[in-house]
Amino acid sequence: MTGKKVVLTAPLTEMADSAGYFIQMGAASMPIWMEWVLNRKYPAWKEVERYEDGSAKVAPAGLRILEKVLARDLGEDDVVICYPQDLDRFIGPETRAVAISTHNPLGVTFAAGVYTSMFGSSKQPINSVYAREVFDRLAKSPHRATFKVLLGGSGAWQIRETGTADELGIDCVIDGRSEGAAPLFRKVLNGEPLPATVDLDHPLGAADIVFPDKPTTFGVVEMTTGCGRRCRFCMPDLNPQIALPREGILAAVRANAEGGNKQVSLATEDMFIWGQVQSDVPFFFPNREALLELYSDVANQEGVEQVVLSHSTMAPAVVDPVLIEKLTELLIDKSPLRISSVSRHPDKKVLTPLIGLETGSPRMAKQIMPSKAVPFDVEDWPSVVIRGLEVLNRNHWFPMMTLIVGNPDETDEDVMATLDLVYEMERRDLFAFLVPSVFTPLEGTRMKNQRGVSRTRDLSPLQWQLMMKCWKFNLRPGVNTRWARWAFRMGGLSLWAMKLRRTNGPNFKWAMMNFSGVFPERWMQRWGKLHRPRPLKLKTRAELLRSLRPSYWKYLRADTGDVPDATATATQPLSRPPEARERPASSSTAAP
Repeated sequence: MTGKKVVLTAPLTEMADSAGYFIQMGAASMPIWMEWVLNRKYPAWKEVERYEDGSAKVAPAGLRILEKVLARDLGEDDVVICYPQDLDRFIGPETRAVAISTHNPLGVTFAAGVYTSMFGSSKQPINSVYAREVFDRLAKSPHRATFKVLLGGSGAWQIRETGTADELGIDCVIDGRSEGAAPLFRKVLNGEPLPATVDLDHPLGAADIVFPDKPTTFGVVEMTTGCGRRCRFCMPDLNPQIALPREGILAAVRANAEGGNKQVSLATEDMFIWGQVQSDVPFFFPNREALLELYSDVANQEGVEQVVLSHSTMAPAVVDPVLIEKLTELLIDKSPLRISSVSRHPDKKVLTPLIGLETGSPRMAKQIMPSKAVPFDVEDWPSVVIRGLEVLNRNHWFPMMTLIVGNPDETDEDVMATLDLVYEMERRDLFAFLVPSVFTPLEGTRMKNQRGVSRTRDLSPLQWQLMMKCWKFNLRPGVNTRWARWAFRMGGLSLWAMKLRRTNGPNFKWAMMNFSGVFPERWMQRWGKLHRPRPLKLKTRAELLRSLRPSYWKYLRADTGDVPDATATATQPLSRPPEARERPASSSTAAP
């Protein structure tokens, strides 16, 4: 076989989707020696489907977009996406470019840097090992001298920042979206020299964004870009705030369903801004009608059996709890997720969006995410989190919430404030999956030159308490029998004694004792080994709404209750008219 001129691929951990999202989350955070956990839990996770020609049946959305862009420019016969184990089938003497998309080639993302280093192997999470296997396979190709290796994806910054391109056999590192990549690949095919790094501009309008027309991994279809809340540690939020057109979204959903993909996930930095971008209403007041119409069309698309939520923010749940109720009615039966011990749904189903908590300290929130709570004041962030979580839990939403530990300038008081918030959730019988990670200065963000805690061994006792308290909190749904608690207690204590006490240092001891349940938590607090939580003084939802700028009151919906008097008689939606909602948005709207 002469080979395809352009071959596209990604590590298997980013292309396999039969076992659900846990595979990618686990592969990004678990060290390679723990791969047996995935293999035992999901023995068929490496099994993938192919088209008749051997090309990949599903692929990451970014690769699918690149495939479509290059097929338009170079011709469909010259471009293929394949699984990494099939590279030799498609690479031949005519191959001129092999492009790799990867999320975490070196294992230095937020989660990977934490959880693998806890076990003593900070650079070897599972997915970085699988990425290395792709590089090694290409290096050994008999045709390596005739093709260039290009690397992109959300993990490309790791290669640029560490200067490891030559070591890994990468000729060009690409930072940016696939829509603008065609000229670069034409250079490759014409034999022109490539720069070591390339920055591709982000599309400025919805009309410039390409939708995939073949199945994507996990049925991912882009919904919005950007966010508008301007968190200083966040890279995607630097992108323009764009709401993609409904027709394009639904066409991509249909392409997934017709290709046999039964699951769909609308990718976004905040699902609640769709339908409100570039309107005369601030984006942080959700357009209820537009969102319900879109999700109804997605959920009712023939062939779609599962709908999985992507990223969102907490404040919209406080602003419009009725929207959460109605979204639940549309989506809960399509959720593939069940948590029997916390869900009150008849079938124990849950919806689990990804929401950034990051910190419970208003002081720290002001520094790293001053607009996270808008339209509410960031000083009220703990109240927004609790009141929003009350709304979400009441409607069977149990979000996955990220926290950042070891931020630059973080004090013990900041950590205690976050611990207080976690204990407040527990006291109120609220639940979310809390995912703490050590601060990582991501390239391209406003905090790229700042340094906080860089190794888990350097965490303070309070920071360790926060990390392990979060994971103890997360285990509530699973470790709920006397036998399970004793087995977990003894297993955790043994793991600490044999390895973790040496790996993570003396500050880890009492946090691990608490995680394992060796002693009652209140005893360790009384002994002064753990922070004793302080009760929080929280605002009610009515008080939060009254604290808004009076100019914002007109955007509240009367049917949500507790609205200030000025809006008590409003009954109509205060958002742009239906014909305006259909216009694609193309500009960025920053939070105040």
